[in-house]
Amino acid sequence: MSERHDVIVLGVGGTGSAAVAQLADRGVDVLGLERYDVPHDGGSVNGLLRPLRLTDIEDPADVSLLRRAETLWRDLEADHDRRLLYRTGSIDTGPRGRSLVEEAKLACEEHDLEYELLSGEGLTDRYPAYRLPNGYETVYQPEGGFLRPAECVVAHVNRAHRLGATIRARERVVNWRPLDGGVRVETDHDAYEADRLVVTAGAWTPAFVDALDGIVTSERQVLTWLQPETPGHFARDRFPIWRVQTPSDLFYGYPTDSAPGATFGRSTNRNEVRDPDAFEHEPTQADERPLREFAREYFPAGAGPTMRMESGLAITTPDDRLLVDTLPEHPQVAIGVGPSESGFAYASVLGEILADLTLEGETDHDVERFSIDRA
Repeated sequence: MSERHDVIVLGVGGTGSAAVAQLADRGVDVLGLERYDVPHDGGSVNGLLRPLRLTDIEDPADVSLLRRAETLWRDLEADHDRRLLYRTGSIDTGPRGRSLVEEAKLACEEHDLEYELLSGEGLTDRYPAYRLPNGYETVYQPEGGFLRPAECVVAHVNRAHRLGATIRARERVVNWRPLDGGVRVETDHDAYEADRLVVTAGAWTPAFVDALDGIVTSERQVLTWLQPETPGHFARDRFPIWRVQTPSDLFYGYPTDSAPGATFGRSTNRNEVRDPDAFEHEPTQADERPLREFAREYFPAGAGPTMRMESGLAITTPDDRLLVDTLPEHPQVAIGVGPSESGFAYASVLGEILADLTLEGETDHDVERFSIDRA
């Protein structure tokens, strides 16, 4: 006879670990299944840091959602032996009149967020790491910061274990199917049954939910860590998280933390990955070249020796929004997907929402705009 649980969570990454912890906190017999290690860097938790940024929010309801996520992160942090969330402020900069700066200003004004508008010279005076071309404008928002995603997963898993959850890593789910009054999940180790299923498999989600094929996609993304020539300019207490729009591209990064060197990444010109098991893990010189060229031009004091490179999968949806819903044809199955770079900040509240949908069939959070069938 198959092992039986109240709920099975498929995928124990950022959102899945939060869902397991939330369900366990509500007294549910929950099983989490993860095909890789917990945590692992093959999916969307790669990169050591993830942003908490308010300047790319479009819907007013997202502000309250992100505020709730931050409350949950702070609550989790108080229950963990390491810091999870750092507030550094955030920088959005680019040529005056270009979309990044204009959208950041609009977000701050529409959602009543504190911000400062700085010239390129004003930014360099405050943060000497920057060397911007003439005509650049900057939005500084003081509430931005970053999370340590691997530590967040560990903290949620530790909490879930203390509350009685079972989590099995290195156990690959082969398939699942609906049953009368539940689901059956088969892995390469065993088979399990449950009343409910939560799918939080990141880039692997479309393999288990046909309706998401072509909607949830993944792209290979590479980060590099460069050792600054003036390390103090890139310390987390003196260097906010940032995005820089150039005439042809969009780059982002973080201060020095968790590994030697400041982090540089590129948001555009990714390559779509059809099979998340087959993407090229090892970064190449061709991957590093545009990141180093950018750093040399815009952060010359940060373009020192390469300390580290890492590739991972960035999850996207057509409108770059979260996706959280139950399957119309199988209401006992809930799904949760967060676009990788900015979406991780919502993982804590996504876990709460998924627990609500799983146990109550509804949630007090406004999530209609995140439904599968949204226009």
